[in-house]
Amino acid sequence: MAHSRLAFAMPTDCTTIQDPPPNPAGGDTLIVDASDATAYPRPSAALKDAALTDQIFIRPGLYEDKIFVAERPILMIGAGRDAVQIFSRRGGPLYLQGVTGGRISGITFRYVGSDQNSAINVLDSICTIAACRATEGILSGAVIYGPNCRPTFTDNEVCHNRESGIFIFAGARPYVTQNTCYANHHFGVAVRDPETRPDLVRNVCRDNMLSGFLLFHHAEALMLDNVAKDNQHWGLVVTPECQTSPVLAQLAGSNALESNPRGVYVITEQPLADIGR
Repeated sequence: MAHSRLAFAMPTDCTTIQDPPPNPAGGDTLIVDASDATAYPRPSAALKDAALTDQIFIRPGLYEDKIFVAERPILMIGAGRDAVQIFSRRGGPLYLQGVTGGRISGITFRYVGSDQNSAINVLDSICTIAACRATEGILSGAVIYGPNCRPTFTDNEVCHNRESGIFIFAGARPYVTQNTCYANHHFGVAVRDPETRPDLVRNVCRDNMLSGFLLFHHAEALMLDNVAKDNQHWGLVVTPECQTSPVLAQLAGSNALESNPRGVYVITEQPLADIGR
């Protein structure tokens, strides 16, 4: 199988790259390329052989695969989210559980099945997911959950999912920044449960079928420099017991939430009434 330690700049957006960046952990780089007999045919095949310090680089292509990573770090770099697509018919294409560090970037994750699954699942993990795309989930596009969940989720597109774009719950405290959540059937970003406290910074939620942001069932959130525009309802929906920083009355000064047909925000006891819940 192919291994490489070529040194190239890390991509900061969805631009297609042809060669792997340097491995920050110092290990080998395992190449995935379905059209190259000397490379791994699928990301999951490379993952089986990857040492803790190895990096997986995925060349442009369409891969039917399921990636499950548990109790270890992960370095998985795609050539760009417009060039690399990993899809699954049976369960979500990416599931992280207890991941202890690393980075996943430059990949579109697409769920094409009919059961209730998300495109990206992050449980109790600490890693960075950047410049990816999560799309077509029957549930939310990306679910981030668990009391030990502290990932950085940045510069991703989360779109065309049957529920919300990003759903953060069960005590998770991720750093969620510079993501674009659009054309989701429910909310752009939804936050639920006691002890759930994400930092939501510079995200854009637009053209979602309900509101841009939702906080409910005792959730808390830091909200700074976010934009909610052209959603079908409000910029933000919140239940009375939830807390924001800045406080709710000051959010409009710290975020751009006004460009929605029903206004900046609403406080309601029934945030899911419009979807029959």
